[in-house]
Amino acid sequence: MSIQRATEILDRLVAFPTISRTSNLDLIHFVSDFLVKLGIKAQIVHNQEGTKANIYATLGPAEVAGVLLSGHTDVVPTEGQAWSTDPFRMTQQGDLLYGRGTADMKGFIACVLVLFEEYAARGFNRPLHLAFSYDEEIGCVGVRRLIDLLANSSYRPSMCVIGEPTSMQTVVAHKGKVAGRINCTGRECHSSHAPEGLNAIYLATDMVGTLRALQDELLTSGARDPDFIVPFTTVHVGIINGGTALNIVPNRCSIDFEIRNIPTDDAQPLLDRLTDRAMELSSQAQSRFRDSGVALEIVNAYPGLNTQPDAAVVQEIQRYTNGGKLGKIAFGTEGGLFHERLGIPTVVCGPGDIRQAHKPDEFISLDQMTQCMSMLRRLADDLTA
Repeated sequence: MSIQRATEILDRLVAFPTISRTSNLDLIHFVSDFLVKLGIKAQIVHNQEGTKANIYATLGPAEVAGVLLSGHTDVVPTEGQAWSTDPFRMTQQGDLLYGRGTADMKGFIACVLVLFEEYAARGFNRPLHLAFSYDEEIGCVGVRRLIDLLANSSYRPSMCVIGEPTSMQTVVAHKGKVAGRINCTGRECHSSHAPEGLNAIYLATDMVGTLRALQDELLTSGARDPDFIVPFTTVHVGIINGGTALNIVPNRCSIDFEIRNIPTDDAQPLLDRLTDRAMELSSQAQSRFRDSGVALEIVNAYPGLNTQPDAAVVQEIQRYTNGGKLGKIAFGTEGGLFHERLGIPTVVCGPGDIRQAHKPDEFISLDQMTQCMSMLRRLADDLTA
């Protein structure tokens, strides 16, 4: 019965088109109303504009440390993807539930809501918390306001479970990420007199060369963690914007890049080397044109996660999931922020396969939902024992 109920709730959640660039308030109000009907007070934490929100709620006593279940409500866009069904209408085909966000990660949210419904009338010795955030897909943005709230709380959770899709494997580590932009400023002129100007795209390609050299160095001699599929820190250029017309030497060009660092490898030395190269190129450019140069800015960053295998949260979740090999994942979560800023030991464990996320015909299986419900019930039973 509980899986049928989770499926019903997932159907409602998928119908909210909570793409990161849009509001998630309708979903948040749905969750809030759901909890209020159970007699559970929910705290809504809005963004500065009031267009999006996190939600935080507690089942059980608030004056002792408990367990936090965390997930994000936003999903990635569907434009340009060849879906077989309406991505914002859940469709069941046999054991599979299709729809945007089913795996990443509204399936987990549906399971958590069913758990709160089932255990609302039970007596808890330690509390169970839920935290659903916004704008995770664009760099764990929204959860930071929720973390600020928890930082001022007298009783923080003693452990946290991030319900990202791991096929219910207990994950103890993920990479950190730095998203940056390099802005190159040259001097425009007619292309027939190109040497009289300063081509901003050429400045950008010099920086791309530096980024590629860094990646080659990391590939051959960088720090290693063989438990990751890509066992070293990576550097990547994703977007280049520059130029307006073929017959104009461009005066502007920007590069969007990222660093995904294994948690034991500090990204700052790489950023320092990029900054040094930018300063070198700027000095050369400004010897010709004072207002030219290369500037580096950090757009977003979040830390990696590296929970020790003998941590209590690892041992408990392993017990609830019947063990198995511990995992490390390349994609990021808010787990690093919970641990770094609040000191909360954290693991990632949730239903679904990340390989199904961010692509057409995303799905989650009923078996994964069943395994998640079993894990959550075991956890809640321990808190009520």
